[in-house]
Amino acid sequence: MKRSAKRKRVVALTAVVFIFFVIFAGYTVFRLSEEIRQRFDGKRWSLPAIVYARPLELYPGLRLSLEMLEEELQLSGYRREKKEKGAGSYARNGSTLRLVTRDFQYPSGPEPSRQLTITFAAEHIATLTSGEGGKPVSLARLDPARIGSFHPTVHEDRLILTREEIPRLLVETLLAIEDRDFYSHHGIAPLGIARALFANIRAGKTVQGGSTLTQQLVKNLFLNRERTLWRKAQEAVMAVILEYHYGKDEILTAYMNEVFLGQDDNRAVHGFALASQFYFRRQLQDLRPDQIAVLVGMVKGPSAYDPRRNPEKCLERRNVVLENMATHGILTKAAYTEAAARPIAEVAVQKNGFNRFPAFLELIKQQLAGEYREEDLRTNGLRILTTLDPQLQYQVEKNLQETIAALENKQGYQDLEGAVIITGRENGEVLALAGGKNPLSPGFNRALQARRPIGSLVKPAVYLAALKKGYTLASPLEDRAVSLNIEGSGKWRPENYDHKEHGRVPLFTALANSFNLATVHLGMDVGLDNVRAAIRDLGYGEAIEPYPSLLLGAVNMSPFAVSQMYQTIAAGGFYTALRAISSVMAADHTPLTRYGLAVEQRFSPEVIYLLTHAMQRVVSEGTATALLSSPLKGLAVAGKTGTSDNFRDSWFAGFTGDHLAVVWLGRDDNTSINLSGSAGALKVWEKIMREVVSSPLKPVEPEGISWMTFDRATFAGGSNGSAGTRLPFIAGSQPLASASPVLPSKGKTKKDAAGVFETISGWFK
Repeated sequence: MKRSAKRKRVVALTAVVFIFFVIFAGYTVFRLSEEIRQRFDGKRWSLPAIVYARPLELYPGLRLSLEMLEEELQLSGYRREKKEKGAGSYARNGSTLRLVTRDFQYPSGPEPSRQLTITFAAEHIATLTSGEGGKPVSLARLDPARIGSFHPTVHEDRLILTREEIPRLLVETLLAIEDRDFYSHHGIAPLGIARALFANIRAGKTVQGGSTLTQQLVKNLFLNRERTLWRKAQEAVMAVILEYHYGKDEILTAYMNEVFLGQDDNRAVHGFALASQFYFRRQLQDLRPDQIAVLVGMVKGPSAYDPRRNPEKCLERRNVVLENMATHGILTKAAYTEAAARPIAEVAVQKNGFNRFPAFLELIKQQLAGEYREEDLRTNGLRILTTLDPQLQYQVEKNLQETIAALENKQGYQDLEGAVIITGRENGEVLALAGGKNPLSPGFNRALQARRPIGSLVKPAVYLAALKKGYTLASPLEDRAVSLNIEGSGKWRPENYDHKEHGRVPLFTALANSFNLATVHLGMDVGLDNVRAAIRDLGYGEAIEPYPSLLLGAVNMSPFAVSQMYQTIAAGGFYTALRAISSVMAADHTPLTRYGLAVEQRFSPEVIYLLTHAMQRVVSEGTATALLSSPLKGLAVAGKTGTSDNFRDSWFAGFTGDHLAVVWLGRDDNTSINLSGSAGALKVWEKIMREVVSSPLKPVEPEGISWMTFDRATFAGGSNGSAGTRLPFIAGSQPLASASPVLPSKGKTKKDAAGVFETISGWFK
């Protein structure tokens, strides 16, 4: 009896344990099932936002060399072949280039692929035709280069395919190599597992997987890389669950998009579609059998069989795959022979624009921050069309780097840095941006983050405030010593760059030659609040302390902030926020946001016209006359040099008929570089802009402007035919035709004991 009772208790306990185990196992499977379904049905991948440059528009007469076009095609991931074949290919023959563009979905609609033939002459497009028949084309738009992306934390990247977009040859090859029974098993292959288990036991470690495609997908989507029996069991259970809930084609498509196929620096290349572009510059459907064999062979080990790093191992593995393709009837004997004869060395190193321009991408991210969350940028697959002009960007990077190197050699020191921004003069589009002399460095972005004293770049704002109050370009200013009491700092005695006084000078001369003393007199008479208001209206939104030193540039701004100010001047007094984005689309190409041109008139056209004329005289007779001996002489550039105290910062901002460019040079540790604006930044500006296609600056003359000759010695106006300097005036403000104009009584001069001016001299308005 006792033995029987004991046996019953053991049986009961065993039953309870078994039931508990079944319940626990069932609950675990249920939880796994829910988790798998939730993650598989929801956002299966974190898709980075893709960033594109502006599309290149081609037309007969466009100033563009064949080499420049090829450089942009390379950036866009086009492949050069002996004969163009398939989208994304091109071929050169003398001065003729033939290419097949790729489809691209714009917010306005799709742009289909087309075959183009382009002939060049004297660095211009001579003819542009389409199709085999050579039909003349007036305008063709190339698909924009993919220049970067905002990755999720794990730095994964992929291009998503539908089942219909996956080539049959790829599917058949993958299944022949990785999972021949894929369409018949239920997630696991017992015989394969048994073989792998036996091999692992015999080796004393895990040496073989035996996983189905479903198991591989589970491992990639849901599990870590740990290789233990428990993880293997978990993988098998999850594979069965996945097969229970989803069809084979859904699983296969997910695998095609998820599989890891290599590394591009810190970017993980996932999926066959992206791998096809990364390794071969081809759309997946354009791959040859030997190229498909390379990618399928890499599934076994992307690093070990990388065609660039390990071409011999890759070739050996590719040929194994090709043999299997022939054995299973996927390739004919002739196709196999042709594919096996191709060299693996044909695979070229990628030179396209994936995150090629980190400084510009930082600006994109900054401008998107107000409308899109960080998570949106890194997971939702947004498509961002930007204003970046790769041709300008290359010129900026090349010439900034070269000029800095030349200046360092001349000065005999290192560590000189710089930043450049080029925008469209009228529309405020950011066309190029360099955050330092090393364009590939993702570190400190000086164009956006370096806040440095702008020196004399502030002076156009001072003179703008004066012109608003009724001053003219001929108004006399006193360029004499001034001493001001600054509360808490004592006396402030600014000096001119040449340490001289120039006496009474016309307003335009003071600006052209960047006379400090005349500017201080002018600014104090106009009023610091009015100067601050002018700076604010030009587009600088941060607080500015009302110290007199503001008049000589004792305010810290980034090169981007300076560009925003000068953009308003260049655009004729119309403010428009600098923008680097033209539109944003969802992953399915649905338009989300368009960044149109929004303008606001901040200054009258007449006042800006006068200021622009004075800034053109900075080049024709002032501190930027070095441009007169360059090929830019005929562009009638308007600009301003700037130098901060002790030569720590060198600036130049200037605009032509098409472009505004701002250049800053300095050191990150804020020590002196011994370069003025004209000796440093102006040289960079000139070297960049001489290679930029730009038209001469011809400001539109507003109504109400009258021209008159002006005598600098007597400050008197003359007839249109008399000798002197021709200046524009707002109608009714022209100087009298008599010498030595009477000065207003409010401007009587006073002298202190030291003999320097305490207040401001009067002048003719």
